[in-house]
Amino acid sequence: MLNHSKSLSALLVLCLLAVLISPALAKIGEPVSFIRVEGTQRVEDETVLAYMNIRVDQIDDAALVDQSVKTLFSSSLFSDVTIRREGLGLVVTVIENPIVNRVDFEGNSTIQDEALATEGTLKSRQIYTRARVQDDVERFIELYRRGGRFAVRIEPKVIQKPQNRIDLIFEIDEGPTTSVRSINFLGNKAFDDDRLRQEIFTTEARWWRFVTSNDNYDPDRIAYDRELLRRFYLSKGYADFQVVSTNAELTRDGKEFFVTFKVDEGAQYNFGASSVSTSLDELKIIELEELITHEEGERYDSRALDKTVDALTKAIGEQGFAFADIRPRVNRDRKNNIVGVVYAVEEGPRVYVERININGNDRTYDEVIRREMRLSEGDAFNRVLLSRSERDVRGLNYFSNVEVTETPGSADDKTIIDINVREQPTGELSFGVGYSSAEDLSTQFSIAERNFRGRGQILRLQLGLSSEVQSYNFAFTEPYFYNRDVSAGFRVYKTDRSYDNQAGLETAETGLGVNLGFPLSEDGRLSLFANFSEDELINNSANSSVNPSYTNQKLELGYYYGIDMRDDYVDPTAGWSFSFGQDIAGPAMDVTYLRTRLRADYYHELAEGYVFHARAKLGIINDYRGGAVNYNDRFFEGGSSFRGFDRSGVGPRQISTGYALGANRYIVGTTEVSLPLGLPKELGMKANAFIDFGVLGDTDTYSAVAGDIQDDFAFRATYGLSVSWKSPFGPVRFDFADAIKEEFYDETRSFRFTIGTNF
Repeated sequence: MLNHSKSLSALLVLCLLAVLISPALAKIGEPVSFIRVEGTQRVEDETVLAYMNIRVDQIDDAALVDQSVKTLFSSSLFSDVTIRREGLGLVVTVIENPIVNRVDFEGNSTIQDEALATEGTLKSRQIYTRARVQDDVERFIELYRRGGRFAVRIEPKVIQKPQNRIDLIFEIDEGPTTSVRSINFLGNKAFDDDRLRQEIFTTEARWWRFVTSNDNYDPDRIAYDRELLRRFYLSKGYADFQVVSTNAELTRDGKEFFVTFKVDEGAQYNFGASSVSTSLDELKIIELEELITHEEGERYDSRALDKTVDALTKAIGEQGFAFADIRPRVNRDRKNNIVGVVYAVEEGPRVYVERININGNDRTYDEVIRREMRLSEGDAFNRVLLSRSERDVRGLNYFSNVEVTETPGSADDKTIIDINVREQPTGELSFGVGYSSAEDLSTQFSIAERNFRGRGQILRLQLGLSSEVQSYNFAFTEPYFYNRDVSAGFRVYKTDRSYDNQAGLETAETGLGVNLGFPLSEDGRLSLFANFSEDELINNSANSSVNPSYTNQKLELGYYYGIDMRDDYVDPTAGWSFSFGQDIAGPAMDVTYLRTRLRADYYHELAEGYVFHARAKLGIINDYRGGAVNYNDRFFEGGSSFRGFDRSGVGPRQISTGYALGANRYIVGTTEVSLPLGLPKELGMKANAFIDFGVLGDTDTYSAVAGDIQDDFAFRATYGLSVSWKSPFGPVRFDFADAIKEEFYDETRSFRFTIGTNF
């Protein structure tokens, strides 16, 4: 009992001593006397305190302490945060997130390290967090899926380094490409599956499509295919068409997709009565209705509505209504399958261009694209000018794809224009091979760069070698001289021809030329040029009276005017172009003449896939002092310019030697129709059935031998088939032709081909 009393007394003494010697504990509701930070390495203590919601001398509040923990976590500076009470203060203990020393990738082959690093958000010397790593993994997976690899696996690995640094390694198992095995359509009656497959970008996987990736499954591409189907059906009169659903089913092995589009075609409509309505008194409705591009009774085509809106916008804009809003209101008569259209013209909201963004031009400078834009920052927004700008940028032929989009700006009256482009090779390396009885094997080599240094400059070097002809040509053009819409360029050339085996005749032409071009109208351009050359002809034949030898110096001054109204500069289906030029050889030199040239082209789409093209060319040259035109300055036709005949194979000729003499006049025409081959678009094969026809004659050459010179200004004609193929190795062209009408002294060629490559 005594021992028990002693133990109890000792316990009470110890408790009393603990109370006396221990510091006072902080209590919720009392002021915080201090805040101490522990565990920091790189981060300053002041930074930690700045993130906290509670301060010294503030009342200790559990809610504020909890908010401080959350705020410190959200800073991404720390992987762990704890706050405990000690005495009358708080102790904040943190564990800092490590710093990324380097980011590396392993196992990737289809996507390079640079592309992955650009897509990721974590870089060297940045703070590592698990959330950011997971976000990067999702970004990489999405990048691979866009390339058709849905079985990709990515595992991030962390290697610890001194001073709380890490190396971040993404181990990648790319997996196989997930291709599209088949594309099927449900609900289509007017067009079969094969026809609809030609209208979409996604293609079925086939062995010959190894050069494209369109047979890889891409959800974004599938979504765009839905829009392409809608545009196609609307252009064919199916105003009620809609894609009901799209289903993509992955095979069990995860390597292929089955894609099915379910469509509702609806009925086919014709255009009914169309009119223009407006509340703007200054506009004359009768004049505007004349601009409607479709007529009553024609098959409905949504593209005709777009063309009419463009025509109305242009006409109304020219009358001072820059902000006119034109909306076609479509009225369907489903009983009679008729679509009536009312083009409502109202004063639209005033919208200005806030900014123009250019994306995807990795090589081409922004200024090269911007100078093709009809709109600039601060201009009144005009949809027609934007459409023409897109056409002009596409017409540069620097890009495989050009897409223009609009997004709202920083205010209701502002819009942002995005020009999205995809670069394509602009260098051309061509190699031509031909065979004829006159020249045997001939070759032609040409190397050109249409976008030199990404500045839109044109650089060209041509070499032609054969048993009879050696030609060299170097040219350079600056399309925007001193940042103005003025082109300036020069060329240096030399051509040697030898026909010793036929007539003991040799010619040489060496020269230098300069040119200057500028616009005269929206679609028309005038070019001025000057050439200085030395022309030489050596005639060692027994009959030297035909084309006697000479060495002449020549100065040419001329102009060239062209207007282009085609709907597309690269692959036109409608519109026309016209060019006219003259040059005069100055009287101060040895050679004098006036030469005139003309060319006109016309395009019209007869039916889908069938485009009619007509071309006419004319040339006339005469010495205005009454003398004879030199051999070097005459016209020669044949080869690619008059298919079915050999190069210089048609026209005046010396019978005894078989030598082409050239002509002072010619008129050559072409009519051709493109023929759909029924092959996938990605093969890049096209065919044209053609007829070439014309006359060539009126030479200045004479012979003392009767009948030795044949110069009949007679009609010639050929027909044939031209097949072009954008092969993986470069463009290839085959011409098959036969003469319908020829003269006995003409030289024909039934087959010709060229092959080249791009870089």
